[in-house]
Amino acid sequence: MKAIDVCLSPDLMHLYPVQDRTVVVVDILRATSCITTAFAHGVNRITPIANLEECHAMKDKGYLIAGERDGKKVVGFDFGNSPFEYMQPQIHGAHIAFTTTNGTQAIAKANGAGEIIIGSFLNLSSVTDYLKASANNILILCAGWKGKINLEDTLFAGAVVDALSDVAQPECDAPRVAQHLYNTAKSNLFDFLKDSSHVQRLSRLNIHEDIRFCLTPDKYSMVPKLSDGVLGV
Repeated sequence: MKAIDVCLSPDLMHLYPVQDRTVVVVDILRATSCITTAFAHGVNRITPIANLEECHAMKDKGYLIAGERDGKKVVGFDFGNSPFEYMQPQIHGAHIAFTTTNGTQAIAKANGAGEIIIGSFLNLSSVTDYLKASANNILILCAGWKGKINLEDTLFAGAVVDALSDVAQPECDAPRVAQHLYNTAKSNLFDFLKDSSHVQRLSRLNIHEDIRFCLTPDKYSMVPKLSDGVLGV
């Protein structure tokens, strides 16, 4: 049986081997939800970039640029970090350079993995089907918030662990913790998360619709995958 593990914060990635792993990067609120939504609405490629200035410079190379810091769209960028921005006709066929507070940092921390895919509740079943079909061991990397653990990414990790319980064995207690939380919360994820730190943070920005949307399971069916630094499907 293959192994599954959960890294609850990118700052813990030095503890995890990744060479033989499929790493699932997850930032439910909202980077990986945006990435999944963008591909569902016809974007061609997304280049994730950790550094804000480097991402901004991609504008001069003909890219659309998307930037978020502390939950807010970066001034001068084409898009922020709301999934509803990635339903616009102008993204169809586009190549977007994308940087966020946590999600793109987590993708960078997964460098060296056997493969890197993008997970969200929006494509949950497609992700779990992909992992079931792969021979690789699995690591779910939660983007968290500036190195700290958050609840929504942990719940997604738990959903994946739960779905793969017949084919993947937890390597430590983190997958079991995540699975237990998910099974406690799954009947009403929004209600379970209403007092969580990032939901509170986004609520102060009046982003309630984004939160509900990002917790919708199985809206889309693609699995974005990183190849040579670029995401595609």
